[in-house]
Amino acid sequence: MGPGRMVTVFGAYGHTGRFVVAELVERGFVPVLSGRDGDRVKKLAHETGWEARTASVTDPDSLDRALAGAAAVINCAGPFASTTAPVIEAALRARIPYLDVAAEIEANLDTFAHFTDRAREAGAVIVPAMAFFGGLGDLLVTAAMDDWTEADEAHVAYGLSSWHPTAGTRLSGAVSRERRGERRMRFADGQWEYRTDAPPALEWRFPEPMGVRPVIGEFTMADVVTVPSHLSIPDVTTYMTAEAVRDIASPDTPAPASADDHGRSDQTFLVDAVVRSGGVERRAAAHGRDIYAITAPLVVEALDRVLTGRTRTVGVAAAGAMFDAPDFLRALAPHLTLELLP
Repeated sequence: MGPGRMVTVFGAYGHTGRFVVAELVERGFVPVLSGRDGDRVKKLAHETGWEARTASVTDPDSLDRALAGAAAVINCAGPFASTTAPVIEAALRARIPYLDVAAEIEANLDTFAHFTDRAREAGAVIVPAMAFFGGLGDLLVTAAMDDWTEADEAHVAYGLSSWHPTAGTRLSGAVSRERRGERRMRFADGQWEYRTDAPPALEWRFPEPMGVRPVIGEFTMADVVTVPSHLSIPDVTTYMTAEAVRDIASPDTPAPASADDHGRSDQTFLVDAVVRSGGVERRAAAHGRDIYAITAPLVVEALDRVLTGRTRTVGVAAAGAMFDAPDFLRALAPHLTLELLP
């Protein structure tokens, strides 16, 4: 795809949205800055020189104007429980691809439930959770599966050096908790279930040099939606390092602070994906820096592949179903290190 193609970024002024805008520019796209807060949209436009189009999810006409002439839309605006459906509807009206960076379990479940049939019938492309949570883990599990058509279980363990949440992360988490009350969710025996007991405290052996770390098991993230949406795996579990869980649970943990010229924090991550079938185990891992910054190359690489026809299906599809997972992960080499382990 040549330069000059416009891509609307809804929620462009947010923490992750700014990374996405910068990555679009780096890749030769022309971002159109959009969002609900007109003052923040205009401020970012003044800082960057890109066009601003204020839009509200309660005003379909404004969304149509925001997407007019764009080749695709990337939704970076949480809480996604409120923004996903209206922006997808606008993308369907505009007949352009939709991608989002939603980590909210319920929002992603809603996308698959409400838009799968319509998007397939329309030949539309909708890629939810194309982010650190939901997209990266799904790609790793898919790559680890290799030629397997099914597996008994999949596990995705997150080794974060820390988790300094953005305001958007905190708001999205609050919305999810409000929707499910005091219950937590897990995916077992091919179905979702709600539980009220405490998640298990465990240990996970990450690849070296991280090694064995305490984790919270059944710390359910968006990968537990994306993986079983296209892979025949009846048990999918995600884990989070205990230190990161303490960070995200504390109201006193500050937002991420810029530590380099690109605005990235100094937080590091290691995502370890394991699939097991009949006593045989396969594994894929990736490590890098800043869970919010890495979302930008993930979603923009996905966008580029959608717009250049390097996709495997139409409709609503997770990253591993939409793209060639090993090839996609190798394309991220400037941003993360990939390991396919025995």
